[in-house]
Amino acid sequence: MVPQVARWMRKERLPEAVLCQAAREVAAGRLGAGEADLGDRLYKKRIARPGGGKRGGYRAILACRYPGDAPETQRVLFAYAWAKNVASTLTPDGRAALARVAAAFLEATEAQVSALLATKDVIEVDCHDDIAT
Repeated sequence: MVPQVARWMRKERLPEAVLCQAAREVAAGRLGAGEADLGDRLYKKRIARPGGGKRGGYRAILACRYPGDAPETQRVLFAYAWAKNVASTLTPDGRAALARVAAAFLEATEAQVSALLATKDVIEVDCHDDIAT
């Protein structure tokens, strides 16, 4: 995940398991009502508030390398996240910027990802040997 998502998680007191579940669903190619494939390997995912539902919860933009492929070939990036009451969707410019970031991350080598992790430009989420990052 990018640092903005990490700050958002701390502020909203969301456990990493919430992100792991969302990542698993996108990686499996499962999108629910109100969720979308935005193109350029970007996906809009609804995330429920703790103790509440998805309708008034959160929204996240994820990038996924190969939806539907085996978990060991997956790389998922939480590129942006927000509370639904803050904004309803992305602007076209915001979407284009996230698409560029996602493309660079998804095509990065393992050495490049390790360098990003070392500099804290991305933060890895441990999903118990499942989809991470």
